[in-house]
Amino acid sequence: MTRIISVVNQKGGVGKTTTAVNMATALAAIGKKVLVIDLDPQGNASTGLGIEPSRRIHTSYDVLIGSCKLEQAAVATAIPRLSVAPSTIDLSGAEIELVNMERREFQLKQALSSMPGLWDYAIIDCPPSLGLLTINALTASDAVLIPLQCEFYALEGLSHLLKTIRLIQAKLNPRIAIHGVVLTMYDRRNKLTEQIEADVRGFLGSEVYKTVIPRNVRMSEAPSHGKPALVYDLKCPGSQAYLKLARELIQREKQFAAAGQAA
Repeated sequence: MTRIISVVNQKGGVGKTTTAVNMATALAAIGKKVLVIDLDPQGNASTGLGIEPSRRIHTSYDVLIGSCKLEQAAVATAIPRLSVAPSTIDLSGAEIELVNMERREFQLKQALSSMPGLWDYAIIDCPPSLGLLTINALTASDAVLIPLQCEFYALEGLSHLLKTIRLIQAKLNPRIAIHGVVLTMYDRRNKLTEQIEADVRGFLGSEVYKTVIPRNVRMSEAPSHGKPALVYDLKCPGSQAYLKLARELIQREKQFAAAGQAA
């Protein structure tokens, strides 16, 4: 059965797409079959995985409005076992079209529930908003991974996001859980970074991953080459951090599985 994890933060520029792409790459590297669902009209995850516009024949937009199945939209990447359902700017119109659909919050869940067991994981890269696209992702997901930039305003956004997730749990998807919060763009030279980390860990405790993602130029360069940072430069600090984060994620997955069996 496919595990569905949404990478969500309504604030832009927090490393959300970088996290989605590199976590998916790390999972594929350890033998998992992974699908990235690019649910952001900017299409950055598609670009970062080397999918040029000419190859985006069927997209996540088509999946959402029901004009094609998810497996038809999936495009193989250069990374073994990793595929992506790409996005184009057409997806920006989906919010308007979804408004008039019955069960509009469940369109993605329906598409995912009808797909064959082709993948072990579906990683959803959400847009920087809490509109219908993100609500569709949260309604379809088993868990949420939240990248959080180490800056003051990020804390205000986090409280709003957590409130939204609780509403989704109450009204649309009772099984969704917070997989973890990952601190991104971490700069140990900055006192504010340490203060933000202390506040977040004090507020959320064990829900915050131990691994932090440092600021790293090589990670910023990777998308322009159509490659995840893990492929572009495996030895850079950012890539090494994502490998550690992947190991931590897998460990948490085992804990989720054990809790599910106990229940």
